[in-house]
Amino acid sequence: MTLAGEVLIVDFTDGHAEELVHMWRESFEAGVGIVDPHPIEEQRWFLMKQIVPNNTVRVALLDGAIAGFVAANRESISQLYVRRGFQRRGLGARLLEGAKARSNGRLSLYTFARNAGARAFYERHGFRIVARGFEPEWQLEDLKYEWTA
Repeated sequence: MTLAGEVLIVDFTDGHAEELVHMWRESFEAGVGIVDPHPIEEQRWFLMKQIVPNNTVRVALLDGAIAGFVAANRESISQLYVRRGFQRRGLGARLLEGAKARSNGRLSLYTFARNAGARAFYERHGFRIVARGFEPEWQLEDLKYEWTA
């Protein structure tokens, strides 16, 4: 059973920030398998000053609670996270399809090599690895993925 029919996808508003940051952090930590050492206020600042101004941010709501979000522009996906316990039910696919529809026909994104769930998800949806690198802040190997319509 998918959640897609039960979920409302809306534009991000400032009122979503607090819940979104906590959901994002929990999902990130579970997917990557590390504890984020940054203060929550720093992540909120990053969302509001770096992510929101440079992307279209769409929020998935289930019964009024944030179940996921995507931050993307016409060329790339900056963030795509689904709340723990809600993965593999169609929600991420719905957020991703919206980003693809708003793209210029090509999207790139980065994910950490150790995030097997994210890698499998993107590969199922037509993304392929185009570069391998190292993210110095997190001290982790990362992968650049690309999708072309």
